[in-house]
This record gives sequence, structure tokens and C-alpha cells, in this order.
Amino acid sequence: MTTPARYSDGAIHVPGGVTFPVPVTPREQAVAPDLTSAVYTSDNDLVCVDRAGAQRWRHEFGTVQEKVRNVRAGCTFSFNGEHVWLFRPDAMGNWNDGDDTWHVLDATTGTLLASADLGTVGHGGNHHVHPNGTDVLVDVGEGQDGSLLFRGTLRGTSLEVVRYPWEDRVLVAIAEDGRGFMTVHHEQHDVAFHTYPDGEVVRRVSAADLGHDEDTWLEWTGGYLDPDTAFVVAGGEDDGEEWFRHHLVDVRTGAHLGTFDAHAADAYGVIPVGGGAWLTFEGGEFRRHVR
Repeated sequence: MTTPARYSDGAIHVPGGVTFPVPVTPREQAVAPDLTSAVYTSDNDLVCVDRAGAQRWRHEFGTVQEKVRNVRAGCTFSFNGEHVWLFRPDAMGNWNDGDDTWHVLDATTGTLLASADLGTVGHGGNHHVHPNGTDVLVDVGEGQDGSLLFRGTLRGTSLEVVRYPWEDRVLVAIAEDGRGFMTVHHEQHDVAFHTYPDGEVVRRVSAADLGHDEDTWLEWTGGYLDPDTAFVVAGGEDDGEEWFRHHLVDVRTGAHLGTFDAHAADAYGVIPVGGGAWLTFEGGEFRRHVR
């Protein structure tokens, strides 16, 4: 499982009170499985630091931009912590000429090992590490134009990339056993559960299936609390005030299992950790919850 990491008050935090001081607010951050190093993206580079905040290495994106707006480079560690994966929204970031790119670097040295052109024009890319230990998925959001999903595998010095055949689904989670994954429609109509790796849809759940009316949307978040139970988040607006509600769904049948109190301050605040448990992060601290 990817190590949960959040930024607050000048440091990247992980559960257990471990922190990594950083000099800027990261665009995105990730922490190695052994908790010895963290990486983060800024406006113009990817930086690796140790637990004291000392820089281990830096990977520059290209032509330095005074201020990068509306884009966010994404990063994550591989399952075993040996590699760092980097998504660069080059098309809108203007660090280089061309479309967005995906890269794999050596986690110890920062050496670039492999790269691939994705042909996208994204604002950002969210990584999901598959538990098979080799595959990493990145979901590239292109704003109103939709969202594209890619599966990457490092093979020697080559990055092998497979694109999924849709432009209207946002990846939100991979199942604990790796046999499935979960997406939300780009226009927030429904949640779908897919088989892995082929992506076949086996279940769909709409806001109506959760007991809501046609004005309710589904947030671009969710996850697996255990192998058979997922949570989805419905949202709406009453008298100008937005609301959200967490629902439980049976992954095998799509049946609605009711609502639950996630103890989260926002719709995107639940971090599932398996076994029916999840984390929330507030005030610089992770808190663990169990159903």
C-alpha cells in the first residue's frame, strides 16, 4: 500500500508522527515505504529529501517558469520504494515543447531510467500503485475535456504504457487484492467497478441507487474499506450550502449498505488503509478510524 502522506506547517507528514521538513509548499508529495525519504514536486522540479529535510537529489523539469499556474506535476514511489514515478504536464507547464510526459527515476540517485510521451494536455496526474509490485497507473485530468487513464510498467530501460479506452472516467482507487479498480464518471454521474487489468465494468452505482435525487452528484473520490466493501461520496447543494455524505457499497453486488460517519472535514478526507479502517488528517495529525 502507498504510504499516506500529507503536507502541513512546513513538513510532509506520515502516520506515526514521522515528518520531512520542506522549504516550500509541495504541489504533490510522496514518502518511501521504509520512511527514509520523501519526494515532492514544486513549480519547476522534483526534489528528494531525507527525514532531516536535507536534499538528496533534484530533478529539474526544463525551462524554469516564474510561476506555473493551473498545473501540478505528480509523483509517487514504486511499491518496493526503488523507483520514483513522475508525471509532468509539459503541454501546459511550458517547461518543454510537446505534450505531457511520464518518467521513472532511481529513488536513491534521481537518475532518469525511462520516459514516455502520453500525448495528453493535462492539468495534473494522480498516481495509483498496483499491489502486484510492477504496475503504476496515472489518471490525467484534462479539465472540461475529460480524464485519461494509463497503466505503466518499467521493463529494463523502457517504460511500457497502455492507455485505457475511455476519456470520461476518473480513477479513484485500486482494490486491496489488485483484482479490480474503481472510477467515477468525469461528469460525476456514477461510480464504476472494473476488473484489472482489462478494465471491464462489472458494476455501476448512481446517486439514485444511493437514495438521492437527480441533482446529487458523486465526488471524484472513494475507496475500498475491505475486499468486499467500498465507500463512495455523494454531494449536493441545499439553499446555497454544499453538503456531502459517505455511503457504503457491496463491491460484489453493487448493493447500497447505508451511510457511515467518516469523521472527515471534507469529502476528500478519507484515506482507506484496509481491514475496514481508514485515516483522516487534520491539524497536522493522522487519526485512525474503524467501522
